[in-house]
Amino acid sequence: MPTRRQSITGLAGIAASLCAPSLLGIAANARANVDAAADVLVIGAGMAGLGAARALRARGLSVLVLEARDRIGGRVHTSRMIPGWPVDLGASWIHGARGNPLTDLADEADLKRVETRWEPRPVFSQSGSRIDTGDAWEWTEELLDDGRARAEERETDLSLADAIRALKDWRELDARERRLVRYHLNSEIEHEYAADCEDLSAWYFDDVDSFPGSDLIFPDGYGALADHLSKGIPIRTGLAVARIERQRDGIRLVTRAGERFFSPHVILTPPLGVLKAGDITFSEPLSRARQAAIGAIGMGLLNKCCLLFERSFWPDNADAFGYLGDRDGHWAEWLSLSRATGKPALIGFNAGSAAEEVETLDHRQTAARAMEVLRSVFGSSVPEPQSVQISRWRSDPFARGSYSFTAVGSDRASRRSLAGSDWNGRLVFAGEACHEDHPATVHGAYMSGLEAAELIPG
Repeated sequence: MPTRRQSITGLAGIAASLCAPSLLGIAANARANVDAAADVLVIGAGMAGLGAARALRARGLSVLVLEARDRIGGRVHTSRMIPGWPVDLGASWIHGARGNPLTDLADEADLKRVETRWEPRPVFSQSGSRIDTGDAWEWTEELLDDGRARAEERETDLSLADAIRALKDWRELDARERRLVRYHLNSEIEHEYAADCEDLSAWYFDDVDSFPGSDLIFPDGYGALADHLSKGIPIRTGLAVARIERQRDGIRLVTRAGERFFSPHVILTPPLGVLKAGDITFSEPLSRARQAAIGAIGMGLLNKCCLLFERSFWPDNADAFGYLGDRDGHWAEWLSLSRATGKPALIGFNAGSAAEEVETLDHRQTAARAMEVLRSVFGSSVPEPQSVQISRWRSDPFARGSYSFTAVGSDRASRRSLAGSDWNGRLVFAGEACHEDHPATVHGAYMSGLEAAELIPG
């Protein structure tokens, strides 16, 4: 079955090279002037950083990973707050299983995977009736094709929304037809790329590669893949790097707590949102092309509201269903985990500006909004959830968004400029936003880490 993307287009190894005080957990004020050295320092214990560290150690280089959070995985985050109910608040799927390097990793770790069945995917109105959207998807595809064809005739890029609104066929649609097209644009485009059509490049929004095969979910949690990848890698958590300083013979890192670490080479993997926010400062400017890329590429938002119930009350023949309510793009996509995990659980998604708005709500308000939707569709007898877990990736200081997207004025060249090395090869960048072919994916992050490791000599 095609994926949704396809439908649209060991501490011991480095002990000798590390200073003992940094390994023994001495208080920060006592070690503030201690440099800990390794052949390579990796900033970030997400999939890019872990992939790079593993590849470097396989070559015999000493590595130390510094992670700002108190856990590893980055935007691969399985919450185990409720015993027996692992909840992926970040990444959900291996997108396209055949030929995907994550499939090999999951096989290596012997991790269970279950295919998500995207069809049937019924769409419900506020009254609970099913909406026939078949013709509307055909209209949407035609508008996308025609809008992009017209956009290609221009000398400058524009947003996907502007490209569609400029079409005569769009202007001739009535209000109901426009709502159905907007639903499909939100469900198939905005939820995929974590951004509104008003922000996506009409030229390049889907200029990405994909692997064939199904989308696979981890019923026991995606985090197990990061755990497997981290085996044998020295990692220090709770250390947020605040400043990167260029030295004559390498690079010095300074954490928010004042600790200093030195190495000849550094691989930098924080999310694009952190770089855009300027949360890490540099003693010397990065290349102009890299600075431009950081500014040009977008950092999108896709959030989840995960609800566990005593029993299921939704269709048992579908892994997903849609919702067309009174506000376009709000709570439009739902995933059932019943078949994959055996738990009566649902995940409601919001993307782009809808996600930005919902993230301003507190926990109680967010859950209440989700329950209003479910009760409008399935009736007032829908029970209260037993547990609710909610992601807030924009307000997460170590992410500042979910994943990157190709904004108006950015393209593959922007990602090439973000990736690679700076400061005469001493500083190397990696992460999903850096991968030219597979951005905005876990496998893209992992692959970028492997590519970054190849740039380190030795």
